[in-house]
Amino acid sequence: YVPPQVRKAQETLDDKKREELGRLKKMVNGLINRLSEPNLSSISGQMEELYMANSRKDMNETLTDILMNACVTAVAMPARLMMEHVLLVSILHHNVGIEVGAHFLEAVVKKFDEICKSDAEGKECENLLALIAHLYNFHVVHSLLIFDILKKLVSTFTEKEIELILFLLKNVGFSLRKDDALALKELITEAQRKANTAEKKLQDQARVRFMLETMLALRNNDMRKIPGYDPEPVEKLRKLQRALVHSSGSGKETQLRVSLESLLSADQVGRWWIVGSSWSGAPMINDTNSKTQQKLHIGKVSSKIMELARKQRMNTDIRRSIFCVLMTSEDFLDAFEKLLK
Repeated sequence: YVPPQVRKAQETLDDKKREELGRLKKMVNGLINRLSEPNLSSISGQMEELYMANSRKDMNETLTDILMNACVTAVAMPARLMMEHVLLVSILHHNVGIEVGAHFLEAVVKKFDEICKSDAEGKECENLLALIAHLYNFHVVHSLLIFDILKKLVSTFTEKEIELILFLLKNVGFSLRKDDALALKELITEAQRKANTAEKKLQDQARVRFMLETMLALRNNDMRKIPGYDPEPVEKLRKLQRALVHSSGSGKETQLRVSLESLLSADQVGRWWIVGSSWSGAPMINDTNSKTQQKLHIGKVSSKIMELARKQRMNTDIRRSIFCVLMTSEDFLDAFEKLLK
């Protein structure tokens, strides 16, 4: 067994490996450069073949690097180009495995967090946000992440954040409304409250008013009031996605239901959204609440039953509680209910 740290060191030393990665990068780069809607089918097929022929780790890293270089630039990227790139990731995510989308999403979210904290002048933030929005549009990620990002932006609420909120709502607002109307309503209320308290600080009042109008239009499901809103390109590409995804479950069951906090702290607590990637140091596994609940559940049982459990060598809390449930239930339905609890 070679530990991961040593493995990394060996990889950096290996010239043959470096040459192989260089060749792989060239191939993936060639495919991405030719990417467009008409040839998406053939390019996604070739990418799948590359995934079968090479290690997933190398492919994920190469693909993510190339897509980030192509899409995250200091100037605003054309929306169409963004959608096609993300659609390719979505098709691979559904056909190859969820680690493809998960790896790309994590890289994008970390970069977005980093650039938001630094006061960069360019359009990188918008481009990264567009990538996240389209990952949601093409069912790679759940609305949970989008709401987390919106809440974070609303809590800061400077001019830059207002622009980003507007940009995100224009891209995915109506989809969010379909997914979770209540959460969107709460978010809009919070934004209005922030706008009222921050009125004196913000010089650009028109921007805030415009954002609130957009939010109200969203709440009232009024598409006409949102300038430049055109759902057609996304719908067209979604149809193409349905045609290119092999499995019948092309939709929501492969969505990554992951929060912003989980993605940003993935290095410390593991990636529970990828099978086999979480680790026991994760705080959620070492939770004390469940233990106290089990003890409380047993506390209601008579000492006679507890004595029986001890005689039958029920030596852990969970064994004792299952034994007590079986011994004290009135019938099978009662037992079933209690076991579920």
